[in-house]
Amino acid sequence: MERGDDVRVRNEEEFRRKKNELMEKCYECYAEYGLGDIGIKGLAEACGCTSANLYTYFTDLDDLIVQSTAYCMSKVEDDFMARAPTNVEDIWRFIDEIPYWTAKTHGKKYRLMYQVYTHPKYFSHGKDFFEGVNRRYSEYAAELESKIGIPKDIITPLIFILIRASVHYALFEDDFYLQAQLSVLKKGIALYLSQKDRLLKEENPL
Repeated sequence: MERGDDVRVRNEEEFRRKKNELMEKCYECYAEYGLGDIGIKGLAEACGCTSANLYTYFTDLDDLIVQSTAYCMSKVEDDFMARAPTNVEDIWRFIDEIPYWTAKTHGKKYRLMYQVYTHPKYFSHGKDFFEGVNRRYSEYAAELESKIGIPKDIITPLIFILIRASVHYALFEDDFYLQAQLSVLKKGIALYLSQKDRLLKEENPL
């Protein structure tokens, strides 16, 4: 016989799993059709449930929009960083590849995110979300430090440059702006690596 605590944990895990599934499906619907063009009935149909089922997980549509946006965009971040460079030579592949990949894969999600977080009703939630983004990418930078040999305090702003450029491209497909940002980013990294190499040679002359 299962203990009460085991049943409670299992039920909570199932609740979270189902809620996450619903958030992904609802966010995809909004990304495809727009915030104003699909209501609770359409969302429920897309999720294969009833409107009442959705209200089991969310207090109202605003709650659903806010929670699903934060959850789904955090998953986009994970996808983004899953393709991060594994060594210093891999940096250039990452910089060249990621903007076009993320625009193709997540462009609609980025556009919806900005619709949500620039709306007066959800603006405070957007501020909270981007504070979390700053924290999470700073943590990603710390993880990358040992892989690519660049200190996290240098990696962090470089990541932000790449992210902003990638998101801008996903929103507007502005290749001129993208390439300008990537050029500055590459030059900054190349300069740091060149200086690092010079210092190593000075410390360890032949």
